[in-house]
This record gives sequence, structure tokens and C-alpha cells, in this order.
Amino acid sequence: MHLKFFFTGIPLKDEFISLSKEIPAWNTNELVWSFHGDQELQKLIFRHFIRETVEYVKISDFLLVNSACELEQSACDLIPNAIPIGPLHASNHFAGNLWPEDSTCLTWLDRQPNGSVIYLAFGSTVVYNKQQFNELAFGLEITGQPFLWVVRSDFTEAEFPDGFLERTANSGKIVKWAPQEKVLAHTSISCFVSHCGWNSTMEGLSMGVPFLCWPYCADQFHNKDTICKNWKVGVGLVPDENGIVTRDEIKGKIEQLVSDKDIKVNSLKLKKMARKSISEGGSSFKNFLSFVEQIKKF
Repeated sequence: MHLKFFFTGIPLKDEFISLSKEIPAWNTNELVWSFHGDQELQKLIFRHFIRETVEYVKISDFLLVNSACELEQSACDLIPNAIPIGPLHASNHFAGNLWPEDSTCLTWLDRQPNGSVIYLAFGSTVVYNKQQFNELAFGLEITGQPFLWVVRSDFTEAEFPDGFLERTANSGKIVKWAPQEKVLAHTSISCFVSHCGWNSTMEGLSMGVPFLCWPYCADQFHNKDTICKNWKVGVGLVPDENGIVTRDEIKGKIEQLVSDKDIKVNSLKLKKMARKSISEGGSSFKNFLSFVEQIKKF
């Protein structure tokens, strides 16, 4: 049985794992290499990424981490050679993108009221089937709120529901890829519907934007728990018995999120904390300088 886990990464038990009181426990079905419905992909990731990463960690002198001590002190304490130097922000000169950014969305955001726009982006790997894609579209429509939705060309094979684009033409903006940090920093954004990838998490946190969490795979489930349970800057969407996040669930959670004053206060508090950590004299700033000095000794 143990060999089965060693070669495939398939959990032997359905149980929760806890590393410390401050770190949210996670289920064995939500391990970072878990890809439900695609065991071959899961085996590949487990064998050639997770196991190799563990070996690299063992032999590394330093592990640079895109986080801050103030955000994840317990996690940092578990890895003695971890050096938090974040949250990191892309330079305008060196930022790389998988697809061309559509900057017209920034002009569109300029025309929207402050704190009114729902921003949705699900990274580069999330894919939805027709049913889920339709529920998401209808969920946005029935909120009646302005929205900016990033829909990659490979996000779904489905077409938009009949009449959706026409009915939401005055309230919605759809792009294939967006300049995300600039979008999240815009005053018109009210919340961020996210897959909870770590880069997106750090970007949203740094801009003080509340999260509506919709994890898809890997570390995203654990990131969601950190966002909702530890930092208390978001709420999570809950699928129905068929694994579908319904339009009513989407509408209800958006309304809950944007009306929650405590979440907004916490979001602004962590924004300030994150900005301080990378400013001169901050923990991440000092960690990076210390790292540079240690490298000079090699």
C-alpha cells in the first residue's frame, strides 16, 4: 500500500493533516499534486515535480519565498532556510505574460463607480465545462453589478449563453488577458473572484482587494483556507452535490462578500502590512539584503 502512494501520490487514507495550530489543516484529497479525474497527470506531477522538489529543498542553502514573515510566520518557522522576500511585484520593464494584455479594460474601469466592479480571473490552467461556464455567466448577470471577466481562448469549449453578451454589454467587459496588478489597484474594483493561485493571492492581498475563492487544483485549496480562515479577507464558493458552483451560490457569495465590512477592514490592514514588509526597513526588505550579503560570501 505504501508503494502505491510512493509511486502515484494517491492518498492511503481520507484524513486531515495539520502542521501547526496557525496553519489551516487540509484534507488528503486536496494535496498539492491532486488532480481529480486525471490520475496520469497526478502521477506525473507527483513523481517529477513534488518528489524532485523535496530533494532540492534538502540540498538548498536558501529558499526565496514570495511571502512575508508577518503573513505566514508559522509556515516560515517550519523551514529554517526559507527567506520570505515578498510580496513581489512585476516590473513594468521585465513583466512576462502568457498572452497579450488587453489594456482597454483600464479605460473601461475608469468609467465605473468606485468599489463597484467584480473582477474575475482564473489563471492560466483552469478550464470549465459548458455547464459550469454557463452557471458562472448567469451568476454574473443576475448580480446586476459591473464586471471585468478574463476569459482565455482555452478557458472553455462552450459558447457564451444565448443573448448574454448583448444583455451585459453595458455592465460587463470581457478580455482574454488583463494587466492584473493594474486592475487590482484600480479604485473601481470591489472584489476578486480568483482560483487562488499564489501569485494572484499575493497580488490581490497587496492591493487590499477581498477575495471570492474558487480553487481548482494543487495548492489553491490550501491558499483558499489561508485567505478565508487565517487572514479573513475572503469567502469561499461551495459546489453543489454534482460539483457545480451554481449561479445562486455565485450571486449570494458576491453579495455577502461586498457587504462584509470586517473583510474589507482586514483586507486594507493586510495591504498595509504587505506594503510595509517590502519597503525600506521592512522584514522582506531586510531579508533580501541579508540574502545578498550571504551570497557574497560564497
